[in-house]
Amino acid sequence: MIFARRAWSVVWKDLLVERRSKETLNALAFFSLLLLFVFQFALGPDRERLAAALPGLLWLGFVLAGLGLVMILGTVGLAAVGTLFAAMTAQVRARELLFPVLLLPVQLPVLLGTVKATEAVLLGEPLGAVGHWLGLLAAADVIYIVTGLLTFDFLLES
Repeated sequence: MIFARRAWSVVWKDLLVERRSKETLNALAFFSLLLLFVFQFALGPDRERLAAALPGLLWLGFVLAGLGLVMILGTVGLAAVGTLFAAMTAQVRARELLFPVLLLPVQLPVLLGTVKATEAVLLGEPLGAVGHWLGLLAAADVIYIVTGLLTFDFLLES
């Protein structure tokens, strides 16, 4: 229960910081406006042209949704293992040297899965065709998160 309370306090703090700074919200709004601006120039005011481009825009949404899944799985894996190894090397004398040397080999499954799944999605392959890469990403995420949860208190104490 102590871990859940700590995790909730970190989430709450991050939400308050985001609410005050509105950094992510501003970036999202700017990207949305930029996208609308670009499509307005690309498609023009012609309704027929917009109707002809609609299937392509729909598939663009599907591609970005597939990339979103890959990005979420990749980000969770990189963050979980990075946090674990940062806690492990926080009190070590040569942590600046030791951290990347230890981290890179462990991050290889996440990096490989993310790159290969992103490549397949960008080539237009269906998500089913990259299921094995998404499975690798999900398995690595679960392993790194569970390992982190089980060892984090011990790492902070030592």
